[in-house]
Amino acid sequence: MTKVLIAGAAGFLGSHLVDYHLELGDTVIGIDNLCTGNLTNLSSAQQSQSFTFINADISKGNNFPAGCEVVYHLASPASPPKYMSLAMETMMANSTGTINLLEYAQSNQARFLYASTSEIYGDPEVHPQIENYWGNVNPIGPRSVYDEAKRFGETLVAHHVREGLVDAVIVRIFNTYGPRMDPFDGRVVSTFLRQMMVGDSITIHGDGSTTRSYCFVSDIILGLYLAAMSHNFGPINLGSTNEVTLLELANVMSAVMDAKLKITYVADLEDNPTRRKPDISRAHTLLGWSPTVELRDGITKMAQQVIEPSKSI
Repeated sequence: MTKVLIAGAAGFLGSHLVDYHLELGDTVIGIDNLCTGNLTNLSSAQQSQSFTFINADISKGNNFPAGCEVVYHLASPASPPKYMSLAMETMMANSTGTINLLEYAQSNQARFLYASTSEIYGDPEVHPQIENYWGNVNPIGPRSVYDEAKRFGETLVAHHVREGLVDAVIVRIFNTYGPRMDPFDGRVVSTFLRQMMVGDSITIHGDGSTTRSYCFVSDIILGLYLAAMSHNFGPINLGSTNEVTLLELANVMSAVMDAKLKITYVADLEDNPTRRKPDISRAHTLLGWSPTVELRDGITKMAQQVIEPSKSI
């Protein structure tokens, strides 16, 4: 049995990670300031005596219960509309918040996992993206409040590891989807699903040729766990290698949902990466990890959930 601290516990990924550790029989302390997290995501976890929830902002300090052996830092807005509207919160969570959690991990001699992102590659000039690629990021663009915050977070973690202060791993998470996504968070899969389920035209930014690689949440959670339990520093990419265009994604989703596909094209987003696909050979070699859930199967699992306004899928 392990005592685990998960920052960002009420979020999409964080809540699934909470459930995963509870199923293993671990004791879990979940921290979230609920700026984007939803307590509904923790409804099952809160029935467990092994789970404690703390409503707190990690950028304000690290006065959390001692004794945790593993610390996960997933506390940050993650979708463009959210991190742009919560710019300072995003930057603070990945800078001061990262420092506070690193200091907690150091004082408790805990293993530390930093959840970074494929966004650190920006609009990549190397394809697929491998971990030794440094990226192509606009440091003053609208997405930089997230991209550069995550890049700085990686720098903080790397510094602490070089100085021998913390045993840590950096994981770079690519596009993830699954139950508990906020249907109004602006991410593609949740937006398409919400629009299709009510018979609306789906909104595509650009001409539909932009690509992403969508990985189901259960695969990502396993990757996070394996990385945290390993002795690797990384960085390690976690994501699907099934690269699809927005139009291909829309067609898969409409087929799964048996919905007529109606599309409204709008202007592309500023600094929106045109292609994204991870090289996951490092994850396969170091962790024995690779995704197993096919896109159609994952979308089917999501479509079985009923969407209600202001609640997670």
